[in-house]
Amino acid sequence: MDSETGDLAFLPLGGTGEIGMNLNLYRWRENGHEKWLAVDCGIGFGGSELPEVEVMMADPGFIADRRKNLVGLVITHAHEDHIGAVAWLWPQLQCPVYATPFAAAVLRRKLIEAGLVNQVKVNVVPPGGNIDLKPFVLRFIRLSHSIPEAQALAIETPAGIVLHTGDWKLDPTPLIGPPTDEAALAALGDKGVLAIVCDSTNAMVEGHSGSELDVRNTLTALIRDLNGRVAVTCFASNVARMESVALAAQEAGRSVALVGRSLKNMDAAARECGYFRSLPPFLTEDDIDDVPDDNLLLLVTGSQGEPRSALSRIARDDHPRVSLGEGDTVIFSSRMIPGNERAIGTVQDQLVRAGVRLMTDDDHLVHVSGHPARDELRRMYRLVKPRYAVPVHGEWRHLSAHAELARAAGSEAFMMEDGDILTLFPGRPAITDSAPVGRLVVDGTRLVPLKGEVMSARRRMLFNGIVVASLAVDQSGRVLGRPKVSAPGLLDPEDEEADRLADDFAVTLRDLPHDLRRDDSALADAARAALRRTLGRRLGKRPVVDVHLIRV
Repeated sequence: MDSETGDLAFLPLGGTGEIGMNLNLYRWRENGHEKWLAVDCGIGFGGSELPEVEVMMADPGFIADRRKNLVGLVITHAHEDHIGAVAWLWPQLQCPVYATPFAAAVLRRKLIEAGLVNQVKVNVVPPGGNIDLKPFVLRFIRLSHSIPEAQALAIETPAGIVLHTGDWKLDPTPLIGPPTDEAALAALGDKGVLAIVCDSTNAMVEGHSGSELDVRNTLTALIRDLNGRVAVTCFASNVARMESVALAAQEAGRSVALVGRSLKNMDAAARECGYFRSLPPFLTEDDIDDVPDDNLLLLVTGSQGEPRSALSRIARDDHPRVSLGEGDTVIFSSRMIPGNERAIGTVQDQLVRAGVRLMTDDDHLVHVSGHPARDELRRMYRLVKPRYAVPVHGEWRHLSAHAELARAAGSEAFMMEDGDILTLFPGRPAITDSAPVGRLVVDGTRLVPLKGEVMSARRRMLFNGIVVASLAVDQSGRVLGRPKVSAPGLLDPEDEEADRLADDFAVTLRDLPHDLRRDDSALADAARAALRRTLGRRLGKRPVVDVHLIRV
């Protein structure tokens, strides 16, 4: 080790003990001074467990309070769970950002939408390049993944080298970009690696993740023999898969139209960085009706059943440009992310009801994972030979399986979750402290805490509804007329129960003390409490309640 006086720590604010929302921090502290490095800044999705949430991200408050000591944010690759929160959270971080050309092209479009493109300094680093952010000296190491230019970070510190893998796999034929640079990983291992902070997504899956070349061959064979309209849905970020679909369509004599905004953005970023050079421009949705069904292939967003996605709208038959029906085929060239089973099943049921034929990875080799299965993890440990292993990017069962594999490979593994501060040096690693963590939810154009009052009220409204009462009182506090009670989501407007609720509520108000009824604030609070009691008694529910008080 180069230093005997400082300490090195790793702190995940998001993405450890969960999948998504990756936000990782490294700290070097010496002589009372500390420097921080951030790696990745991504989003996650609510899913069935949080139906009130569409998009969320890790709360950066801990590092935002220390941003004067934050030397930079480095992006490993352009997937949403690693890059999607930058435009939302950068105003709190205000640090330089470093990314490869492709990730920078994707990020630039997000910053334009957020009105930040002229504020955020995005430093473009070539794949395999170096970044000097003292006391951290970083080198990108090329990895294959399901998106171009995925990079591991070899982080040299005064305490030794940490390899932060990001997402990766070992694909000998990734099709877009070169394969994983195993020689560089081996050289790093020969130099000596203090710790590896490594992807755990497929740590429970035996064998190998498979190659994009196998998927390309399957898609080419399948599409060649199909009639009618063919639609393929996949993750928009899988540029190699987009190219495979386009080449398969060409061989079958089909033109390809992109349907969905995220696919169009990814196509633009890919072409900007020199990918898709052999492909003609994709058709737009406006061109679809000019192409015979047997000569058309649609590349469509919505592989996870997202309600507002193009495929969901097509399945509901409310898409303004695209329809599918009897004799057409939809190929799901993607995996089912846990939590999305019901949404995907709904879309597939609607398509089958319309006469559409489905093909999925259950019955055809139309998808391979972008994450390492156990044989690939074993290979990584043989190459890198880390002294310590820190499994990340997974739920607890994935982290545990990864830790067991790492120990079998000769590394000492440490389990942690968001908020744990793992001191890697000096001495044997140990969780020595914790940091506050939380989640922020995208709510229109703003961010709100997941556990704050706004989202708490929304959850209550989702399951128990909302009731609003309006009442007029005179200066002495006497209720004038009958209160008006509205209960959307609980009662139909014509339901007589609303009238009975209003009558009960009025009786309760008349029983309130006379002095209290002269004070607007006290009367409103008492009226809300009275309304809650009335609703509990009559409906057995505890909805969100509000009272509009008019003093006349």
